[in-house]
Amino acid sequence: GLVIDGRTLNIIFQGGLEKKFLALTKHCRSVLCCRSTPLQKSMVVKLVRGQLKVMTLSIGDGANDVSMIQAADVGIGISGQEGMQAVMASDFAISRFKHLKKLLLVHGHWCYARLAKMVIYFFYKNVSYVSLLFWYQFFCGFSGSTMIDYWQMIFFNLFFTSMPPLLFGVLDRDVSAKTLLDLPELYKNGQ
Repeated sequence: GLVIDGRTLNIIFQGGLEKKFLALTKHCRSVLCCRSTPLQKSMVVKLVRGQLKVMTLSIGDGANDVSMIQAADVGIGISGQEGMQAVMASDFAISRFKHLKKLLLVHGHWCYARLAKMVIYFFYKNVSYVSLLFWYQFFCGFSGSTMIDYWQMIFFNLFFTSMPPLLFGVLDRDVSAKTLLDLPELYKNGQ
């Protein structure tokens, strides 16, 4: 890890030392900026995101972290003593820093697995619907007549096939939360 303060960041950005700073950050798993201005924090996130082409995650708990949270790919706001500005600007909100592990390892894994299954479901649903219309055109001699009423086409997506995504979103958990917390390497399996 790398811990860097605001004065050092000022020297880096004003002295044109961004490339050397990035070379150093490549060897770190995390970079902590302390005693730095909101502009410096967001500049670090933009520099790492733009030059290294990696996904960035920023965590903040106050108004001074808003620009950093918005500059990152994923922003997490911690509600606390300093107000709700960071929470309002973030993608995810947690009440304590200790909840970050559960957010990433448990809910992140479940969300990834649900989305993967739902993409397959939506392809299946649309292919079955379009193939039904395709084969109907052979039956009617390519006359252009419609097989399904306009309202039924709307209701197909709205009512008839909306239950599986709702059930998956609420009930689908491929691995228990305790197992995911005990074995963090399962998070990489989904990727």
